[in-house]
Amino acid sequence: MKYRKFGKLDFNVSSLGFGAMRLPVIDGNVDEKKANKMLYHATKKGVNYIDTAYLYHNGQSEKWLGKILKPLRSKIKIATKLPSWLINEKSDIDKYFNEQLKRLNTDFIDFYLLHTLNSAHWKKLKELNILEWAEKKIKNNQIGYLGFSFHDDYPVFEKIINDYDWTFCQIQYNYMDINNQAGKKGLELANSKNIAVIIMEPLLGGKLVDPPKKIKDIWSTSSKSWNSVKWALQWLWNQKEICTVLSGMSSFDQVKENILYAEQSDIDNLNEDELKLFNIVREEYKKLSIIACTKCGYCIPCPGNVDIPSNFELYNNIYMYDNLDDARGGYSWLLQAYKLGMMKNDTRAVNCTQCGECEEKCPQKIKISEWMPKIDEKLAIKG
Repeated sequence: MKYRKFGKLDFNVSSLGFGAMRLPVIDGNVDEKKANKMLYHATKKGVNYIDTAYLYHNGQSEKWLGKILKPLRSKIKIATKLPSWLINEKSDIDKYFNEQLKRLNTDFIDFYLLHTLNSAHWKKLKELNILEWAEKKIKNNQIGYLGFSFHDDYPVFEKIINDYDWTFCQIQYNYMDINNQAGKKGLELANSKNIAVIIMEPLLGGKLVDPPKKIKDIWSTSSKSWNSVKWALQWLWNQKEICTVLSGMSSFDQVKENILYAEQSDIDNLNEDELKLFNIVREEYKKLSIIACTKCGYCIPCPGNVDIPSNFELYNNIYMYDNLDDARGGYSWLLQAYKLGMMKNDTRAVNCTQCGECEEKCPQKIKISEWMPKIDEKLAIKG
C-alpha cells in the first residue's frame, strides 16, 4: 500500500480509504459476513482509514463497524460524521454523538466530520457553538480531530475553510467534477492551508465505471490497457494535494481491484499525453448531454423552489452516462433529502409552476417550462 502525509498531522494515511456507504446487503440489511471479509482484507493490505456516517445504511454501517472494530483498532483510524441536518438545538449534538459512540462500541473517534456542510447547515451549527463543543470533545479525548464534508458551491467552501483551523475536509471530486462544488479551486485552497483533503465520489457515484462506447474508444487510444475505473482513480492519485481517495466498495472483488490500483499509484504518475486524454473524455461526455445548461444559476431562485440546474444535470446524466436508473435514484434522493431535513425544500422538477420567470433570465434561452414536466415524467419512479 502507498501512503501519504495527512495534512499537518504526523500521520501517514493509505492512499485508498475504505468507504462504508455501499456495503453488500442481504434482505435490506448489511451482509456482515461479506462486509467483514472485505474490511479484514483491506486492513491486511494496509488500508488504515475507514469512513462511515450516522446515515449510512440507515445506521447499520456504524453498528457493523462497531462489531468488528475491536481487533482492528490498533491498525486503523475511524471517521464518522455528525448528521448536520438533524441538529436543531444544542442538546441534539450530544444526543447523536453519544449514540454514535454506542453504535461504534468505542469511547474515541479519530476523525469527526460535520456532515454535508452547506451554507444553511454551517450557519445553524455555528449559532449552536459547534466549534466550542468540538474543542471540548477534543480536550476530553473523545474526538481526535475535527473536519467536515462539503456539498455546496466554492464561495461557501472558501468561507467555511477560513472560519476555523480545520485539520481535514472531505470533498466530492473526480475528473468530471473539477468545477463543481469545491472543485479544483477548493482542493488547492485547502492544501495551501495544510488541511488534509479526502476525496469522495471518485467515480461520480459509479457513473464513470462503465462509460459509453465513445468514451471507451478514447481510453483505448492510450498504450496503457487500463479500464475506466483505473483511469479515474489514477487521475486523482496523480495530484499531490490529495491525501486519500475513499471508495464505497460493495464486493470483495472491488476491494482487491482498488487495492491493486492504489499500490500502483503515485504523484505525477501520468504523462502529458495521458492527462490530455482526460480533457478529451470530459468534452466528449459533455457532447452527450441533451440540454445545453451551463449551470450558471441565473434561473434561480425559482418561485416553486425547483433547483433547475440540478434537474437538468440529472436528465443529462441519463445520456452522458447511459444510466437511467442512477438518474432516477438521484431524483428520488432530492425528495428523500427534503423529507430527512437535509434540504429546506423539495427541489424536483415536479414543483415547476410554469410561471416562465426563469426563461427570461436564462442566457442559453432554454425552454425551461417545457423541460420540467418532461424531466419529471422521465425520472419520477412510478407506483
